[in-house]
Amino acid sequence: MFQPNLMEALEMGQNTSESEVPRIREDEFDSATKSGSENHEGASGDDQDPRPNKKKRYHRHTQHQIQEMEAFFKECPHPDDKQRKELSRELGLEPLQVKFWFQNKRTQMKTQHERHENTQLRTENEKLRADNMRYREALSNASCPNCGGPTAIGEMSFDEHHLRLENARLREEIDRISAIAAKYVGKPVVNYSNISPTLPPRPLELGVGAGFGGQPGIGVDMYGAGDLLRSISGPTEADKPIIIELAVAAMEELIGMAQMNDPLWLTTLDATSTILNEDEYIRSFPRGIGPKPTGFKCEASRESAVVIMNHVSLVEILMDVNQWSTVFSGIVSRAMTLEVLSTGVAGNYNGALQVMTAELQLPTPLVPTRESYFVRYCKQHSDGTWAVVDVSLDNLRPSPSARCRRRPSGCLIQEMPNGYSKVIWVEHVEVDDRGVHSLYKQLVSSGHAFGAKRWVATLDRQCERLASAMATNIPTVDVGVITNQEGRKSMMKLAERMVISFCAGVSASTAHTWTTLSGTGADDVRVMTRKSVDDPGRPPGIVLSAATSFWLPVPPKRVFDFLRDENSRNEWDILSNGGVVQEMAHIANGRDTGNCVSLLRVNSANSSQSNMLILQESCTDSTGSFVIYAPVDIVAMNVVLNGGDPDYVALLPSGFAILPDGTISHETGPGGSLLTVAFQILVDSVPTAKLSLGSVATVNNLIACTVERIKASLSGETA
Repeated sequence: MFQPNLMEALEMGQNTSESEVPRIREDEFDSATKSGSENHEGASGDDQDPRPNKKKRYHRHTQHQIQEMEAFFKECPHPDDKQRKELSRELGLEPLQVKFWFQNKRTQMKTQHERHENTQLRTENEKLRADNMRYREALSNASCPNCGGPTAIGEMSFDEHHLRLENARLREEIDRISAIAAKYVGKPVVNYSNISPTLPPRPLELGVGAGFGGQPGIGVDMYGAGDLLRSISGPTEADKPIIIELAVAAMEELIGMAQMNDPLWLTTLDATSTILNEDEYIRSFPRGIGPKPTGFKCEASRESAVVIMNHVSLVEILMDVNQWSTVFSGIVSRAMTLEVLSTGVAGNYNGALQVMTAELQLPTPLVPTRESYFVRYCKQHSDGTWAVVDVSLDNLRPSPSARCRRRPSGCLIQEMPNGYSKVIWVEHVEVDDRGVHSLYKQLVSSGHAFGAKRWVATLDRQCERLASAMATNIPTVDVGVITNQEGRKSMMKLAERMVISFCAGVSASTAHTWTTLSGTGADDVRVMTRKSVDDPGRPPGIVLSAATSFWLPVPPKRVFDFLRDENSRNEWDILSNGGVVQEMAHIANGRDTGNCVSLLRVNSANSSQSNMLILQESCTDSTGSFVIYAPVDIVAMNVVLNGGDPDYVALLPSGFAILPDGTISHETGPGGSLLTVAFQILVDSVPTAKLSLGSVATVNNLIACTVERIKASLSGETA
């Protein structure tokens, strides 16, 4: 359970006043509690057990108050601050009581809706199960149409039988358009015996980061060749057999790329990595998506690791666009499934086939994102290994602005004891990287920016984080460790949303429009604005984002340790006003002590700005690190720590992305660091207001001063 002394400390800070810290309105913090007709007296830290059967912890409203609020709820389920104050005056309640009644009522209605949906789904499931049993029985009693005797299909399931019939139909269809296939892929048609049946298209929601837009302005500095993701439509009926053929060939190639060694993969002179022998690759895999486009460079890498997650969960993450985008939020800025050609068989993803688009990013505005239009194919192989492969479909939608093409890339997943999995990841792309800033050239050209090592390192770290979120045996010896299971889940969910929001807003995604402020070279500050309206996860108004990237002659680990340490925070954090920063609570997220979610309190020397809370997540692996933080409301955090819904806590994340500069070698050790600093500031609480030049100048000065402080502090360390 959350430590009593910590909760008392949080109680002391409930009179927080506005400061220079990004402003956050109280009415954005809605979180789910238990009842629509009973209201908690306040989100106090003294409440150790928020269960509704403890009546003494709740204030029961009168019947008149409930009727009035019920009537108002029908007209307006989301009252604003003015409406809540008016209601509180009419009903003799505190505004906070009215706020929590409405949030509870919304939660209650949502629960009822979900319960109704569950009942419908359960009924439909029972019907499908009955149909399935009827089909199985009919199949077991089937007779041969030629001889009249019993059929001999052995243990073949109905799904497999149906699949074979569909495959026969697909073979005929592919034969009819083999000429078209040869035109696009330049190779003869192969036999198909394991492709799943095509199914009607099933639309899926846009992945993480879809709603992040920018405001165009003068001097726009756009990276990327235009928003390919929005312009691409789903495949036509004539395309589908070609896509199937490409997917099958890509699966064969991926397995070969993952399992073959010399001469396909050659070890570098310093024995730290392997590189692809392109001549051998062409000889080994003559079938494919055609020759490399003029001006494109090849990036190929392979990496393996054992991760703490079972193979079933890994496959589900890779095949669900929303989970994939969330787990790899540092790499995937946006992703969308355009069409599902097959959902797989036997209740899993074996044979699943999806046409997708994705935008891959590096956490800096100085590196163009990579947009891809591809098919993702999942297959279970005879040895129990699962494989998920992507291959570009650019040949079906030729575009002169396309700057990245994915040759067969993906991973093999091998089940291991104790719920672990061995993953072999292959990344093979052809890309036009001429838009990359000189500061990041070395990192990108080395393949470390978008290569297999980064995917595997991110997956390994996220698997540890997910394991931590589900842990139940939390040691209680350390002060400040959150042991309340529901509180841990809520706080980690809130921190995950903070990280996703930061990553989606710091890259050169084509969903953004960055405007470059005057500066010199790599020290340019790029800014963009966003209007936030009716988004419970962000405070309403005009939000100004500012980011800059620069090089430091300090190893990445030292930069990471300096920025995440609360004891050195006052050396760079201007907004804490020189106050002492104290860690109030934390959740460990893995083997590395740097992987941690923390709740910090700033005890300012100025008594009128005391006891501000900061939610921070720090995460690190061998390919990069993040330190991301956001000021949070004390009342809202108390609700979250007691297991309340974190989705209504408004956040404006700021922070740092730390990458190696690409000069790491076996002899000289780690090189310098590439540091991206990004702030999000609420410059006006009215969404329709116009951005003033003074606000831009203030944010520009803020980020420039922060950069100078970091450089000075770290230079002092290395002296």
